Amino acid sequence: MVRGGAPVKSYVGAIDQGTTSTRFIVFDRSGKIVSLAQKEHEQIYPRPGWVEHDPEEIWRRTQDVIAEALSNGRIHASDLAAIGITNQRETTILWERSTGKPVSNAIVWQDTRTEDYVKDFSREGGQDRFRATTGLPLATYFSALKIRWLLENIPGLRARAASGQILFGNVDTFLLWKLTGGPDGGVHGTDVTNASRTQLMNLATLAWDQEILATFGIPAALLPQIRSSSEFYGEARLAAIAGVPIAGILGDQQAALVGQTCFEQGEAKNTYGTGCFLLMNTAARPVQSNAGLLTTVAYKLGNAPAHYALEGSVAITGALVQWLRDNLNLIENSADIESLAATEKDNGGVYFVPAFSGLYAPYWKANARGVIAGLTRYANKGHLSRAVLEATAFQVREVVEAMEQDSHIKLGVLRTDGGMIANDLLMQFQADILDRPVVRPVIKETTALGAAYAAGLATGFFQGTDELRANWAVDHTWNPAMDAATRASLYKSWKKAVTRSFDWVE
Repeated sequence: MVRGGAPVKSYVGAIDQGTTSTRFIVFDRSGKIVSLAQKEHEQIYPRPGWVEHDPEEIWRRTQDVIAEALSNGRIHASDLAAIGITNQRETTILWERSTGKPVSNAIVWQDTRTEDYVKDFSREGGQDRFRATTGLPLATYFSALKIRWLLENIPGLRARAASGQILFGNVDTFLLWKLTGGPDGGVHGTDVTNASRTQLMNLATLAWDQEILATFGIPAALLPQIRSSSEFYGEARLAAIAGVPIAGILGDQQAALVGQTCFEQGEAKNTYGTGCFLLMNTAARPVQSNAGLLTTVAYKLGNAPAHYALEGSVAITGALVQWLRDNLNLIENSADIESLAATEKDNGGVYFVPAFSGLYAPYWKANARGVIAGLTRYANKGHLSRAVLEATAFQVREVVEAMEQDSHIKLGVLRTDGGMIANDLLMQFQADILDRPVVRPVIKETTALGAAYAAGLATGFFQGTDELRANWAVDHTWNPAMDAATRASLYKSWKKAVTRSFDWVE
């Protein structure tokens, strides 16, 4: 179609680079999926507590899924108005400016090797010494200490970084740089949402904080330029999408917030993926948490002021189902857990606290480790499978309670997205243990959709957030059906089980 002499673009695309896989999804103007391709990448565990990815494999998977999705949908680069990027946050990559070669595997957000740094930096000012500036406690989760670890453990790297030979990025930055030319003029940038997860950005100024950089010993020459979440970053030079604007970047959880069109203060969503992440929009002011949550940037659309969010991050939810599949071989496919759990009417008194990487919100205990509590001879694989699913719902309730305490806003309904929302048993238990409705939207790929929305807004493919809101609709609602006494008893036992995981690592 041609309008005013120029071809009218039909679609927007999104690269969704997650913890376990990479996808490329093409959406039409109504937010519906036109084509999709997905490929997993290897999870590398060199030592207990260490989690790595191969950045070059992620780049290959990105190229593969772009080509596959376009081919499957018979879509050409000329059909795409723009492409957005959304990504696993905090995962840290350092690479050579001149060659694009990573200096090591990426250190994944779940990795706990920086635990000693957390203790060292907490001695002066405590775990919250940077919270007022960055919204984040000292934890193994964020990028800053991962950068420091690489600088201190790879010989000669610090000097090379200080001289500008080495670049840092979370996965969004690495892919943007590769897509726009790499060593030949690649754009070294990130958006405010990803920058807010490094523990190096000042929430008030939206700029790198020089004092924190000095404290952590991180050279500013490493860092990408911080930009808005929705603007023209550069043109893709990858053959399959050559000339298409890269025009949106959002960390995966913020992208889901945008994809769920939570643009008003108090609106919230929960993503059920490798981990669980509940975000509430707090509008144009950062709200400091007193209940173990994170203060983060929600999004910044072009020149409009940034919006902030409170976030509750749970490290292990969907990853626990994968563990049951891969480490115990109790199920063949992740989806099989629902039918196995349904063989029992309850958890048989079994509780599974998946503190594989310590506990995140609201506890922030890096020295916690996973615990299965309440085992008897009666317990079987059906009970264990139920306990695995229920662990997700219990952890989400803890985060919801913290969110309501900090925001003074009671969530009337929980908007959900992510792979686990296909599990009806889990979603019903979530509604039961929360005692409020749980809603699944018609368009379930909200993370990729949020990145596509950001890119589409920047290029005029979408005219504004009202147009995006009109695309959102409810697919299914689960209403609570559990009596109050049962709910209270289950939650009390869960809380007891959580305390058993504390201080396991001395």
